[in-house]
Amino acid sequence: MKPAKPAPIRRDWISKSLAGSLLGFALALGASALLAAAMAGVPLATRSQLAMWLVPPVWLGILSAVYFFESGLRAWAWLGGACLALYGGLFLAGAL
Repeated sequence: MKPAKPAPIRRDWISKSLAGSLLGFALALGASALLAAAMAGVPLATRSQLAMWLVPPVWLGILSAVYFFESGLRAWAWLGGACLALYGGLFLAGAL
């Protein structure tokens, strides 16, 4: 039996990685701002720590999941749209 030929590496992994790194970081910061705005009644020391520690897991989760997109262009489009929606909502809510 002939061994199965491994799938070739896709050429758009750089585009996906950049989308996950840049837009993922923007989404993580937006999620942090959303959490801080939602917890307005919590003391500042606690609220700032919770908001700060939310950034790495969200960012790394997005950076890990970005490779499930079919192409780099789709990753940029979906994550860019999510950034626009998140920051637009924060702006309309007056949290920015």
